[in-house]
Amino acid sequence: MFTRISDIDRLFGTMNLLQRKLDNLYGDYERPSGYRWELESAAPRTNLYEHGDNFEIRAEVPGLEKDDLNVKIQGNYLEISGERGSDAPEGYKTHKTERGTGSFSRSFTLPADVDSTKVEATLKNGVLYLTLPKHEAAKPKKISIS
Repeated sequence: MFTRISDIDRLFGTMNLLQRKLDNLYGDYERPSGYRWELESAAPRTNLYEHGDNFEIRAEVPGLEKDDLNVKIQGNYLEISGERGSDAPEGYKTHKTERGTGSFSRSFTLPADVDSTKVEATLKNGVLYLTLPKHEAAKPKKISIS
């Protein structure tokens, strides 16, 4: 009887260990190795919304100017890249940096193709706003029944 309970306990213990490993795997995805507080990625956190005939992207890019950013769109593939330099004043000793430095690139596959000729991009208060109109072929069409 003890053997069976022990076997079950070990089985659940192994399953819990596997679950924790999988949770950590997804939590650490796209993060550089090393000390987290010291090597946070420079890649912007991004939200994607859909409203009517448009997709909207909001990407956090604090401290970056428009010349520091590159936005490319082809079909439904969007790429935002740029470079974030250190903002540490010269002569200062750094004890902690949470905002990453260096070049970054984020790419997204949007749910539908975008009309690249009508894309609008604005940068305000450290947030990059992209309005991405869906391509005519991607918009729903009403079919008349004869």
